[in-house]
Amino acid sequence: MEWLRSAACVGEDPELFFPVGTTGPALRDVADAKRVCARCPVTAQCLSFALSSGQTSGVWGGTCEEERDALLRNTRDDSPRRTTV
Repeated sequence: MEWLRSAACVGEDPELFFPVGTTGPALRDVADAKRVCARCPVTAQCLSFALSSGQTSGVWGGTCEEERDALLRNTRDDSPRRTTV
């Protein structure tokens, strides 16, 4: 995870990226965390790590839990299906 050294979140409060709850202050934290991600040079690597390692909480690669779930669902839905004849 060499890319982590270049991440914009280095030095930020980790709690910002792992808000508790789904309303009010938690939504503000998610928005603030995504703003940090927006200026990050390694967002793609971070998101790839989160998806491949099954991160189920927090903001990773500019995405929240629900967004990563949707990405994973869409990826599964787009995968080629085998058919038997």
